[in-house]
Amino acid sequence: MVTGEAGRAERRGGKRADAKRNRERLLTAARQLLAEQGLAASLEAVARQAGVGIGTLYRHFPTREALVEALYREELDALLEAADRLSNSLPPDEALGQFLLRSLDYMATKRGLGDSLRQLLQSRPELLGAAHAGFPGTVGRMLEAGIAAGRIRPDAEAEDLMHAMAGLYSAPVGPDWRRRAGRIVSLLMEGLRRLPPAEGTGQASSPANRAAAG
Repeated sequence: MVTGEAGRAERRGGKRADAKRNRERLLTAARQLLAEQGLAASLEAVARQAGVGIGTLYRHFPTREALVEALYREELDALLEAADRLSNSLPPDEALGQFLLRSLDYMATKRGLGDSLRQLLQSRPELLGAAHAGFPGTVGRMLEAGIAAGRIRPDAEAEDLMHAMAGLYSAPVGPDWRRRAGRIVSLLMEGLRRLPPAEGTGQASSPANRAAAG
């Protein structure tokens, strides 16, 4: 049996672990409900989905704005961490494509947060600045890596890609938005890739060239 200071330290450690698990469960529930229901999702529903009491939710997130900020920061951090992980494990064109697909989940969360996020960003412009610095900069670095490796066409520009992704974000909400957005990202990547020369021609292979060759 553990007693004294060691026992108190063990109990404190257990409480911290429980608090961390509850926070993660609340964020997971909020992410799901806000993506599905938007502003109609209540804090009570978030607590219920997470399997905790409303008091536990308020201890972690005293206001709806605090929950929105935590969720927004977590999604942005996870997205940027994914970029590093993908860049270290995949060829640069594949890493960029997977990163853009992952960014659709980030977009879905932002759309679910809706007016709550817009109000937060208006009152906390530094959060918007961090997002603007992080996402476009990451896209630019990944695109440059693909060009340097000869995997992406050299005339590709990050600004054009950002405009295309902004168009996806602004597209009407619908039950098939995620599927269609994923398809468009795949088409974007097909257009960005620098194909190897067609055999015996010295020219880049293309669908038209391949059809003519057949």
